[in-house]
Formats: sequence, C-alpha cells, structure tokens
Amino acid sequence: MAESLRARIGALPFEVRQYMLITGNYWAFTITDGALRMLVVMYFHQLGYSPLQIAMLFLFYEAFGVVTNLVGGWLGAWLGLNRTMNVGLGLQIVALAMLMVPAGMLTVVWVMAAQALSGIAKDLNKMSAKSAVKVLVPADSANANSALYRWVAMLTGSKNALKGLGFFVGGVLLTLIGFRGAVVAMALMLGAVLGLSLWRLKADLGKQKVKPKFSEIFSKSRAINVLSAARFCLFASRDVWFVVALPVFLYDQHGWSHWTVGGLLAAWIIGYGGVQTQAPRLTALFRGDARMLTAGWAAALAVLAILLALLPLAQVGWLVVGLLAFGVLFAVNSSWHSYLIVHYARADGVSMDVGFYYMANAMGRLVGTLLSGWLYMAYGLSACLWVAAALVAASALMALALPRQVA
Repeated sequence: MAESLRARIGALPFEVRQYMLITGNYWAFTITDGALRMLVVMYFHQLGYSPLQIAMLFLFYEAFGVVTNLVGGWLGAWLGLNRTMNVGLGLQIVALAMLMVPAGMLTVVWVMAAQALSGIAKDLNKMSAKSAVKVLVPADSANANSALYRWVAMLTGSKNALKGLGFFVGGVLLTLIGFRGAVVAMALMLGAVLGLSLWRLKADLGKQKVKPKFSEIFSKSRAINVLSAARFCLFASRDVWFVVALPVFLYDQHGWSHWTVGGLLAAWIIGYGGVQTQAPRLTALFRGDARMLTAGWAAALAVLAILLALLPLAQVGWLVVGLLAFGVLFAVNSSWHSYLIVHYARADGVSMDVGFYYMANAMGRLVGTLLSGWLYMAYGLSACLWVAAALVAASALMALALPRQVA
C-alpha cells in the first residue's frame, strides 16, 4: 500500500508535489504555533500574570513579525523561498528549546525573547508558503486566476484549521504532560519535518533573477498599499478580543477549564479554516469588481461585530454562537484578501510584495494583541468587541480605494 501511495504521488505534476510539500511543512509549523500560543496564555495566567502582562509576552512575537515580513520578502527574493521556509522551521525549534528550561528561569524577558524568535520563524514560514503558490501556479493557464484563488484558499484555510487544532493540542498537552513536556514534544516533531523539507523542497524556489535592492522592500503599488491598510484593520479587529480577552474571560468569569477554553478556540479556528477553503464558492455568489466585494464583505462583518458588542455577556451561549458567526464572515474576508495580495503581486519579486502585505498583517496582530490585554483589564470584553467593530468598519472604508477590476 505504501509503495502504491508513493507511486501515485510520484505521478503527480512537479508543481503539485512541491505544493503538497510546502503545505505539509506549513501545517506542521502551524500546529506548534497554535499550541505554543495557548500554552503561554493559559500557563502564565495560571501563574498569576494579569491579562496585560500576558499580552506583553506576545509583544516581541508580533513586533518582530512586522520586521520579518519586510526583510523576509527581500531575503526570499535573494536566497529562494525554500531557504527562508527552512530557516523559519529551524528558528521555531530554537524558540521551543528556550522554553525547556526549569520553571524558575521562565522570566518575562526570557519568554519574550523566545516569542521573538517564534514570531520571526512564523512569518518567514508563512511568507514563504504564500509566495511559493504564486510561483507554482502556471500564469499562462486558461483559468490562472481561479486556480490561484483555489490554491491560496486551500493553503490558508487548511493552515488555520490546523492552527485551531494546535490551540486544542496546547490545552490538552498542558493538562497531560505540563508546559515543559509539551514544548519538548513539539520540538521533536518539527525536527523531523525540517529534515524532510531540506531533503525534498526545490532549491531556489522564487529566487529573483535580478537581485532587488533593500530599498525596494516598501511597495510602490497603490493597490497593495490600500489592501495592506485594510488587512491591518481586519486582523486587529480579530485579535483585540480573541488573543487574551476571550480565553481569560471564559476562564475567570465562567469557570471554564484550560482544555475547554482551548477546545472552543480550536473549534473557532478549525471552522474558520474550513470556511476559508470554501471562500471561492462563497464570493462567487456575488458578482462585482474586487473593490466592492472587499468592502461589502467587510461591512457585513462590521454589522455583526456591533451586534456582538450589544449582547449581554452573562449569556455565554449566545456569545459563543455570535463569535462562531464572526469566524465565518472573518474567514471569507481573510481568504479573499489573501487571494488579492497574491493576484496583485508581481510574478518576479512576489515575496517582496507579499512580505510587505503581511508586515501590515503582523502590525494589526500586534496592535490587536496589546489592545486585547489593556482593554479587557480596563473596560472588559464588551469594549474589546466595540473596538473590533470600529476596526472592521475602517477596513471596509479603506477597501473602497482599491482598483475597479474583477480579480
């Protein structure tokens, strides 16, 4: 049976086999990324850290992601996306190793440094995977745009489903084998994935023929700049309630256990990822140019966020249902954005355009994470949801400045 499976995989086109390898690489990394985030939030809250202090643990994770996306896109164009992807895996292993120290050595500064490496690793891996899709999809095919959208949606959606699984894995591992045992297990898994990637991933994937100047890391495309600004607001709107406020609220105010909180966040992201894979079908239901589609989907999400902010938080069942609905609309917005950036990006130098865009994505996560801790501690979960609504509305308004074209 194993021989038959290898034969079938070997018979696939080269581009498809490389896409499968990149996706598998991205999947493995994503599980550890989601699990590590849940481990840090729940473990350090258990130690008595305040919501704002927990948010600060992710400060370098998000801040270094901003820098990494800018510089990483340039490095991908210089060195090849295979190398930047493998460097990302290696750095995540180092970050996990830093957290294997005895509990007494897990100071705020030490954990922030480990999270900084993890943030660099994650954004190198993501930028490489998203950029590689543009390189692998044949640009001269009859349905190049629809194929590109499907490949991006599948990569992004499957990744987010597995990130959700990572949240659940993190909660379960923390309960079963503790913080240190969990990071050891994840480091061993990533070591095996890195070995396979070094062996099989094509050299020089996405490497530019003409070496770009470092000054070219900032996009000169109006469409990419506008989309990046909209992306910033979109992801800040999610993380302002999702990263710190919601898990701490459920744990403190409603007495949920670690694994129950992890299970809900896992279900949210798994469902969100599943919807992302179907986004091409959902967006196809509404005809129009890219500008109006982008603004329309964001406006629908803004209306839902306002309704959530008006809900009585004591009714946790309705809150959970509302947040699941938020996940559906957010998934469509995110997947459509992910397609647009790859569509707008240059064929030669795609990693630089994608890197700039995901720099804005990382900045949105950074701002959202810090606001999540501060707003929740000062004003509660309702304030986080009101700010989320305002940010999504801003994203919808920004989308109106996109070019008029069908993408």
